[in-house]
Amino acid sequence: MNNSGYTIGVDMGTTSTKAVLFTQTGEVVAKHAVTYPLCRPTPTAAEQNPQEIFAAVITTVKSIVNHSGIDPEQIICLGFSSAMHSLIALDSEDNLLSQSITWADNRSEKWAAKIREEYDALAIYQRTGTPVHSMSPLSKIVWLREEKPELFAQTAKFISIKEYVFHRLFGIYVVDHSIAAATGLLNLASLDWDQKALAIAGITPDKLSQLVPTTHILPQLQTRCALSMGIPAKTPTVIGASDGVLSNLGVGAIEPGIVAVTVGTSGAIRAMVDKPILDPQGRLFCYPLTEKQWVLGGAVNNGGIILRWLRDHLADSEIATARLLKEDAYTMLTAIAQTVPAGAEGLIFHPYLAGERAPLWDANARGSFFGLSLQHGKAHLIRAVLEGVVYNLYLVLTALEETMGEAKSIRATGGFSRSELWRQMLSDVLQREVTVPESYESSCLGAVILGLYALGKVPSLAVVKEMIGETNRHQPIAENVANYQKVIPVYCGLLEVFQEQYGAISQLQAKLSS
Repeated sequence: MNNSGYTIGVDMGTTSTKAVLFTQTGEVVAKHAVTYPLCRPTPTAAEQNPQEIFAAVITTVKSIVNHSGIDPEQIICLGFSSAMHSLIALDSEDNLLSQSITWADNRSEKWAAKIREEYDALAIYQRTGTPVHSMSPLSKIVWLREEKPELFAQTAKFISIKEYVFHRLFGIYVVDHSIAAATGLLNLASLDWDQKALAIAGITPDKLSQLVPTTHILPQLQTRCALSMGIPAKTPTVIGASDGVLSNLGVGAIEPGIVAVTVGTSGAIRAMVDKPILDPQGRLFCYPLTEKQWVLGGAVNNGGIILRWLRDHLADSEIATARLLKEDAYTMLTAIAQTVPAGAEGLIFHPYLAGERAPLWDANARGSFFGLSLQHGKAHLIRAVLEGVVYNLYLVLTALEETMGEAKSIRATGGFSRSELWRQMLSDVLQREVTVPESYESSCLGAVILGLYALGKVPSLAVVKEMIGETNRHQPIAENVANYQKVIPVYCGLLEVFQEQYGAISQLQAKLSS
C-alpha cells in the first residue's frame, strides 16, 4: 500500500461530530470534536438542530487541517459516518420544516404500536431488517402524517441528517444503502425502497433521496464549503455508511465469530455476516456495509447516557471533588464502584431510562433498582448501574448467538472502553475475552477504510488488520463470573415481570406530569 497522503473520517454522532485526520496507514494525526445539545422540548422528544450539525462538520474538518499543518492537496480521501434513524422534513424549496428527529425520539410510539397491530410487523422486519419501533423513520413519518398533517402535506423530502449535510456540501440528495436500511423503508433483497413499507408510511419514492452504494464517490464539493473547510473542492469524497457498521469495520470485527461491542451515548452489539440474516423473533437489525458484507446486531438506547444520568443526579459531591482535584468525574465514580464486589451484593438495576430498543423493542420500558436494603450505599448504586447496562448487552449477545452462532471474541470500543472496570465487567458477564483496539475512533477509521477501498487505494476491507493495534486485553475473572451467573437469572426473571407493567407505568407518568 502506498503510504503517502492523508485521509479524513467524519462521524456525525448523537452528541457530537468528530473529524479525524489519519495517515494512509491508519495512524491518527489530528482530531477535533464539536458537541451540541439533544433538545427535549417534551419528555418523549429528542431533536437536534441540523444547521448546528452541518456547522460542526465544517468546523471539525477545518480544525484538523489547520492544526495538523498538512498540505490540503495531500488529502486523498474524505469519508463519512453518521448516526442512524434520524428524520428531517423539507419543503419544496429545501427549507427545514422540522428539526432532526433522532433515534431517541419516542413520540411515534403510539403509531409504531398501531403498525404492529394492523400489519404483519414481523414481515416488515423480514423485508427491511429494521424492527418496527419508534426509532425508525417509518414510524416517525406515520406520526407526522397523523398528528401533524399540515407539516406532512408541505413536505417534499424526508431525509436523514447525513443527507441534509450532503445536500449542503454537494447540492444533491443521495442516501447510502446503510443509512437507508435503518429507515425501515428499504427492501434488503432488492436494495430498493420497499413498496409495502412506503404504502404504510403514505409516501412515494420521490419523497426520498436517490439510493447509492456505500462506496459511491460524490461529485466535487461546492466551492464555498470547500473553502470553509480549508480543503480543495476536488478532494475525493466517498459517501460512507452508518456509524454502527463502520464501527465494526474500524475495530476489525469483520470475520465470523468476532463481535464488536460499542457503548457511547447508546450502545450496540454487532457481527459481520456475508449475507442478510434475520432473527426469527425480530430482535435484531440487519444492515449492509457493502453488497457482500452485512452487519447483524442489536442497538440499545441505554449506554453512557445512563452514567451521565447517574453523574448529574446522584453525584454532586463527587463532581465537586473531581473539580478540586482536576480529575474526571466518571473516573471517580467508577473508582467508587470498585469498592463493591461483583453483583453489587444483590442490588439489581434495569437500565431502561430511555425506553429500549434491542432486545425489548419497547419505548415504554423504564429503569428500576430492585433489592435495595439498608446495607446498600452509593457505591452499590453506582456499581449496579454499570452492571445493569452490561446485563442488557448480555441479553442482546444471547439473541445474536441464537441467530448466527457462537461469538468467539469481543472487540470493545466507544467511550466505555476507556474504563478498566467496565471492560472487565463486560468480560466477566459475557464470559469472553475482551480486547480494545488501539484507536478509539472506530467509526471514523471505518469511514476512511471504506473510502480507500471505494477509490481503489486498497484491495479489500481486510486491510484494517494492518491498521489497528491493541491496548487492553481482559479475561473473565472466575470469582466475578460466579457472582454474575447467580445474578443474571434473577435479572431476567424480574424483567419478565416488569415488562408486563411498563405500559401502565408509562401511562401513569404521562398523567402525573401533564
